[in-house]
Amino acid sequence: MTFKVAVTGQRRREILALALPIIGGMTSQNILNLVDTAMVGRLGAEALAGVGMVSFLAFLSVAAVTGMSSAVQALAARRVGAGDSRNSAVSLNGGLLVALVYGIPVSILLWFAAAPIVAALLSDANAAREGAQYFEMRVLAIIFVGMNFAFRGFWSAVGQTRLYMRTLVIMHVINVFLNYALIFGHFGFPALGTQGAGLGTAISMMIGTGIYFYLALRHARSSGFLERMPSREQMAGLLRLGLPASIQQVLFAGGFAVLFWIIGQVGVRELAVANVLINITLVAILPGMGFGMAAATLSGQALGREDPDDAYRWAWDVSRVGSIVFIGLGLLMLVPTRHVLALFLADPSLVELGVWPLRLVGIGILIDGIGLILMQALLGVGASGVVMVVGVGMQWLVFLPLAYLLGPVLGHGLLDIWLAMNVYRALQAGIFAWVWQRRRWQHIQI
Repeated sequence: MTFKVAVTGQRRREILALALPIIGGMTSQNILNLVDTAMVGRLGAEALAGVGMVSFLAFLSVAAVTGMSSAVQALAARRVGAGDSRNSAVSLNGGLLVALVYGIPVSILLWFAAAPIVAALLSDANAAREGAQYFEMRVLAIIFVGMNFAFRGFWSAVGQTRLYMRTLVIMHVINVFLNYALIFGHFGFPALGTQGAGLGTAISMMIGTGIYFYLALRHARSSGFLERMPSREQMAGLLRLGLPASIQQVLFAGGFAVLFWIIGQVGVRELAVANVLINITLVAILPGMGFGMAAATLSGQALGREDPDDAYRWAWDVSRVGSIVFIGLGLLMLVPTRHVLALFLADPSLVELGVWPLRLVGIGILIDGIGLILMQALLGVGASGVVMVVGVGMQWLVFLPLAYLLGPVLGHGLLDIWLAMNVYRALQAGIFAWVWQRRRWQHIQI
């Protein structure tokens, strides 16, 4: 069954009520990343290249638990849809436990191994030194990042996205202040450079976790927060949903680390520009992630009500609403392109290097955004295995080999690599649309 009717005012309001706080919170997070990039960029190309590579290593280090966010969201949304709100926080408790068990040993291991790992990935010694100092600080917060993602999944599932947004904004204001103080040595703090950037981010993550616990004790005790742990069967269900998403996140982050290595073989200047391009792109796709999380909640709750037709329709309704935002973002990257890049790159030659790759991002953002919405909707209805196979396969079997061929082997630059990225993301979006249209996901039991 295909729904071609216009989105009603009521459904549009439901979509925006869920999506806008998520987008606002995530936008603040990535604006923070851009502010960090701008600050680190003042330290030189080596610092920018080193932090760019290590940022994805930091994401890789927590990816195994960030995937639990979609599992927490899917399970909590089903409970809410089925009228069992009393147990909706049980999956959150399980997600927090996974973050704790995973985070302690991994933080210790990576702190000691930071320097040799970064040195193996960056041929430039100065960039490697700067990156290692940043990475050592970021791994201190792995536990807190994992917990924060579990809270994000829960707040999204129960429709309390405003709590998520407010907490993120507080975290990011603190982060900007600490990074400014610790990178450059202001307000009596020592000037720690890239190490200060990592330390400021780690401290803000810890503070954010404390705020989330406080809010959950106020708003989620009646839903079982810290009162009922998942049973063995419930924990198995959480892991069954979360592990494919976690594996995808690990390989996705690993894929970007490989992409940075590939671009590093082309040149340090290209690597510095790629760091800026990726951070801008992450901001541009945030509406896709925000609308996608709204689709995951709405479709998951509809399945909890045993209404698969409504679950199917929600993803397309969310895509229609989100498309307007994606078109606007695309135009912003197509017109004032040089002005956007100049915010982060002081060297005019580096700006010119990034102009057409950024325009390609603007051209492809509509299709990529809809693909992200459908991907999150599939995670929300429990189809994490399908999402993992498609996402990992397209990135590792299609895009990365093509990027290596175009870059180090054939000697092409960033433009051809970014063109290949556009093709890969469009193909992935098409596959997700086909999977959603087939509707086999409506029979998944979680």
